[in-house]
Amino acid sequence: MVENFSGLGIQPAFIKGLNDLNITEPTEIQQKVIPVLLGKEGDLIGQAQTGTGKTAAFGLPILHQINPANAKVQALILSPTRELGQQIAKQLFKFTKYCDPKIFIEAVYGGEQIDRQIANLRRPTHIVVATPGRLLDLIRRKAIDIRNVQTVVLDEADEMLSMGFKKELEDILGSLREVKSKWLFSATVPVGIQEIINRFLANDAIRITISEDEKVNKNIDHQYVVCHETEKLFMLLSFIKAQGKERGVIFCKTKATAQKVAKQLVVKNIATDAIHGDLQQRERDKVMRAFKNKSLQILVATDLAARGIDIDSLAYVAHYTLPDKEEYYTHRSGRTARAGKKGLSIAFVTDKELKQLRFFEKALRINLSQVR
Repeated sequence: MVENFSGLGIQPAFIKGLNDLNITEPTEIQQKVIPVLLGKEGDLIGQAQTGTGKTAAFGLPILHQINPANAKVQALILSPTRELGQQIAKQLFKFTKYCDPKIFIEAVYGGEQIDRQIANLRRPTHIVVATPGRLLDLIRRKAIDIRNVQTVVLDEADEMLSMGFKKELEDILGSLREVKSKWLFSATVPVGIQEIINRFLANDAIRITISEDEKVNKNIDHQYVVCHETEKLFMLLSFIKAQGKERGVIFCKTKATAQKVAKQLVVKNIATDAIHGDLQQRERDKVMRAFKNKSLQILVATDLAARGIDIDSLAYVAHYTLPDKEEYYTHRSGRTARAGKKGLSIAFVTDKELKQLRFFEKALRINLSQVR
């Protein structure tokens, strides 16, 4: 068991950057992945739940590979959402605070003017973090040169698949067949991801699975409340009141339900707003800024709209309506208990929904406790 990043072979300049972020003790995935990737070529599949420190696990080895004297793009990191892409780029930038010469990172994503991103890419850029659709747009416009890319990372690969990016991923990976290293990270490995692995990654790709018996973060306490549909709002309000000033995310299956729940909480003077598929990117950014700067206590979200949310110190996640798939339950719950902290996932279910919750309990190997 390596107790620090120096023991994993991380350079002192990066360790200083990590220390500034109070990241001093490697997580399980960092301990297992970093020594394998550091200074080596080849493919890797890393399976670990959300919030286990995957960004540093692949980000630090990438930073070690970069030649700052070469102003070309040397690494690509694919992200399912704009928010996660921005977060990855920001974290890598902080890791490189004490590097000399500098390593330059650029994030590109939809919802922003492509001309501005094209202009940014004309500057020296070593690492590009991109959403799949925007990256393909840039490739088609010949606005990004990927001929020098040595490493490509698929982060939250299952989320990219569930968001409908399989064709884009295949097109991108198909144009990067000469890349020396392909690293795929995912909380789950559904059939579609296995197809991508079989088609684009080497047969001898290293597989690292963290906590295989615990598909969901073990620091999450899973609870549920059984109530009638008409009682859900009252039970949710009682739960929120009991949590005091703690902050959390409430998940709903449809945007109509998300809007309705958010309005009902606002009526009760709870600082709340919602993100869902009908919001323009500017409106979505405004809501997320308010939540991150703690102007909002609660965020109500649909599954797809919440992709890539990473807010420090969320005390809980509440499932106002259950998701359709167990991997959505994994991603929802993973918004809390991040970076080694404890968290709570609570589901408000009817008698009819209880059967589905029991299925999640068995499929994800979690223990659910009933509260009232």
